[in-house]
Formats: sequence, C-alpha cells, structure tokens
Amino acid sequence: MVTPFRKVAVAGAGAFGTALALVADRAGASVTLWTIDEAAAARLAVSRENSDFLPGPRLPERINVTSDISRLGDADCVLLVVPSQATRSLLTGIGATLSSDAVVVACAKGIEQETGALQGEIVRAALPDHQIGALSGPGYAAEIARGLPTAVTVAASEIAVAEQVAATLSSDSFRAYASDDIVGAELGGSLKNVIAIAAGIVEGRRLGESARAALVTRGLAEMSRLGARMGARPETFMGLSGLGDLMLTAMSRQSRNTSFGIALAEGRSVAELTAPDKPLAEGAFTAAIAARLAREHGIDMPITSAVAAVLSSALTVDEAIAALVSRPLKQEIA
Repeated sequence: MVTPFRKVAVAGAGAFGTALALVADRAGASVTLWTIDEAAAARLAVSRENSDFLPGPRLPERINVTSDISRLGDADCVLLVVPSQATRSLLTGIGATLSSDAVVVACAKGIEQETGALQGEIVRAALPDHQIGALSGPGYAAEIARGLPTAVTVAASEIAVAEQVAATLSSDSFRAYASDDIVGAELGGSLKNVIAIAAGIVEGRRLGESARAALVTRGLAEMSRLGARMGARPETFMGLSGLGDLMLTAMSRQSRNTSFGIALAEGRSVAELTAPDKPLAEGAFTAAIAARLAREHGIDMPITSAVAAVLSSALTVDEAIAALVSRPLKQEIA
C-alpha cells in the first residue's frame, strides 16, 4: 500500500486550485488553500465560496484559506496552481518557506514564453533539492469541484513519488494514474491548448465536425512528434494527459481555448481576447513558444505554427486555413 501525504497545500485559489483543494480534502488530506490576494482570502475564508472564479461549490470549514505564505511550510505536498507564466515568480516567493522534504507538483498547463521551459523544469531549477511532479489530464474545474468522475495523470521522474501523490488525491470521484514520463505529461497538457484554439477556429468558421475530427487527429500526431524528440514516450500522448485532455479541450465550448478560437474566427482581436479581464486561454501564450520549439527540434507542426501565425498577425484566419488545406499530400504515418 502507498502511504498518502497527510498535509497538502494548494498555491493558487483560482478555479482549478479551488477544485484541487476540494479533491485533496475528499481524499482525506488536511488542506491549506493559499492565495496572494489578502482580501480574496479573507472573503473566501468567511463565505466558503469562490464566487470570483468558481461560484457554487462550497469549501468545508476544515479547509484552511490563507494569504500567509508561511503556512505552506507545513505541507508534505504542494500543488502549484497558478498561470504558467507566473510559476517562476511564485517560486521566488515561496521557496524558502517550504519544508525541505515537501513534494512540489506543477499543475499549470503551459510552456514559459521567455525560456521555453516546462513547468517541472522551472520548479526543478528553483527548488533543486525537492522531489518534483506534474499533474495533467482532462478535467474541468467546475465538474471536479462538484465531485463528478474525473481521471488524470500524475507524473514524476521517480514512479514512487508519482504513486504517492496519486494516492494523496484519489477518491471515489477523482482517480489519478501514476507515470514517470513527466516531460510527456507536461507537453501533452500544454500543446493540446494550441490545438484546441485551432479546433475553435474550425467551429467558429463552421467548417464541420469532419474537419474538426481531422484537425484534432493531426494535432495529436504533431504533439507526439515533438514529444518524442524532447524525450517523452509516444504512448504517453495516447493517455489521459495527451489524447484524453485533447478530446476534452478541443471538443467543447466549455474549454477556454476552444472558446478563444471561436472568438478569433468570429473576428475578435487577439488583444481583446487576452486582456487582463478576460478568461485565461493558456494556448494563446503557448503557441509561439511551441512553434519555436518545433523549429529548433526540426519537427513539422503545421497546425501549431498556423495558430502561432494567426496570433502574431502574420496570417489571417482565412490565410491560415488555406495554407493548411493546400499542404502537399503525404503518407499518414511515415
């Protein structure tokens, strides 16, 4: 039997962070939910409802809500649930407060724009003495918070660490599968957001479900190609953190990335859609760096590159669609 961690801290009280706090609580852990926003922490501690990000579900009184960063020091397992571009700055603030043997799990799905680093790489550089993990896979925060059945991947370089984190979070409604392919799990969770934007464009331009199925399938192929070149195992992309997360994110208007693509196709501007008051679509920040990684590794990723070109205004939506459908014919699996 794997012994779960007893004390879990969730750093970041957005929708997903709040949902994961509920997950850990249901699994029997003692949970602290931390946010940098002192006023938001005070409101949430009293109301027990995150009305700003996840209205409806209520936090049990036993979940401690705080803006005191030192409270993270009690945790055996720390879940980092902030936007991917904020992970490095967060670690600058919390590194000294963590217990030396705490396992740190990156839960954001994105690649750092400036460096091209995966979330786990950022955590490892900032906290070299800690065991590092990553959580990825299909799951909407609202459904997870309501206790609807969900399955995810928890990855770490050492499978025993992944198994312990998985045991810490798993319950009747939330099932975590352990993996030692942390690169594959993180890449799947990050790259699928870009493909989902493309799927949203297909929907927004009413190109049909056949077109979307073809795009998602070919998107998975290019995700897998880059993953293999960067050291991930191809089979990881056929699992929850690859195919599973891609299906969820690219097939539903609940997805912020799909909704972002629909809005682009309907003529809304990138500047408008990425404004601070708009819902965060991680794929909008991941596309350019994913396309750059593809070039650096000599990998053909036409869908990812097309999304990046649209977001940078190098191509219009119509030009990107025309470029994709006019590509030379080739073998499906070469």
